[in-house]
Amino acid sequence: QVQLVESGGGLVQAGGSLRLSCAASGTIFSINVMGWYRQAPGKQRELVATIRDGWSTSYADSVKGRFTISRDNARTLILQMNSLKPEDTAVYYCNLKNTYETGAPPSGYWGQGTQVTVSS
Repeated sequence: QVQLVESGGGLVQAGGSLRLSCAASGTIFSINVMGWYRQAPGKQRELVATIRDGWSTSYADSVKGRFTISRDNARTLILQMNSLKPEDTAVYYCNLKNTYETGAPPSGYWGQGTQVTVSS
């Protein structure tokens, strides 16, 4: 019912910037949480940032002040990443949870991910 496609990843030098996009299709509820997660090799997937109901944002301490989550529209999620560090290297995943959707995956919907590599 919901499909998420990430784009914008790539190779960037430390201190540089990238802008990730997530295009959502399907049934998107107005009451939802969308987020960016990342997973580095050998590490657990971690939450990077969320935006609740289209306006309320939250960030992991590791990215606060450097990353900004936003929505271009109801179906496009953005992660602006500035001052990138090598430790930001990971596959970045888009996630959407329709808060009151019945029959949805418990963890919400996931995209395929986009690779971000930050060189030192």
